Amino acid sequence: MNKTELAKQMGISRGMLYYRHKRPAVDEEVKKQIESVLTDHPAYGHKRVALELKLNKKRILRVMKKFGIKPYRRRVKKPHKLEDEGKEPTDFKNLIELICPIVPDVIWVSDFTYIKFQDKFIYLATIMDLYTREILGWNISRYHNKELVLGALLDAMKRTGRKPQYLHSDQGSEYDSQEYVVYAQGQGIKISMSRKGHPWENGFQESFYSGFKLDLGSVSRFEEVGELIEALHQTLYYYNNKRIHTSLKMSPVQFRRLYEERFRQIV
Repeated sequence: MNKTELAKQMGISRGMLYYRHKRPAVDEEVKKQIESVLTDHPAYGHKRVALELKLNKKRILRVMKKFGIKPYRRRVKKPHKLEDEGKEPTDFKNLIELICPIVPDVIWVSDFTYIKFQDKFIYLATIMDLYTREILGWNISRYHNKELVLGALLDAMKRTGRKPQYLHSDQGSEYDSQEYVVYAQGQGIKISMSRKGHPWENGFQESFYSGFKLDLGSVSRFEEVGELIEALHQTLYYYNNKRIHTSLKMSPVQFRRLYEERFRQIV
């Protein structure tokens, strides 16, 4: 039986016998694009990949599942952190609970994390603008103390030339220290703190550190502490300038510049 007779018997045109479904080829091309994105952004999940490629996130998820593609860096469970056990609750309240900033420099949030390196701990403190999600200042130290967190605040104010209306953090002896409190209040900044046992009240910083450590990757690849510190600076730059924030649909610096451009047009 020739192809004409076969097509007639099947009730289709002869050309349909030569048709190749386009989806496999298209999926293969999308797969290559996804892998290309993950080369530059190894911690991206399907939502950020979709934003980067300007494609539907459901389509990206389907293709990633089809080819077994996963982010090159995955989150690991972090141990439960016990800090300031037995410390008396602070007198500072959560002042930002009902505030939703619509401009920069209303609320800055602060926190610090540790990175274990060759049986030592390196501490990183950061200041984030809650509106733009940009990391405005940071400080790196071998010790978690008042100098660590105060240094991050000083760095943010020096880099930006600005100060917030509210400065929010978790409760902790570092943030409750006389030096930190006196300096901030002396600048006219209102201090706000999460309630004890309510870490989600500073969840933006918690979320940042989770993604930051994923982007940083394994520190075992570094031989010297200087290499690690350089990588910390590079990862902070990457977060601010290149990494797509899922809430902003762009990087924090892009979002801040877009705001500044619109503000100039209004003025």
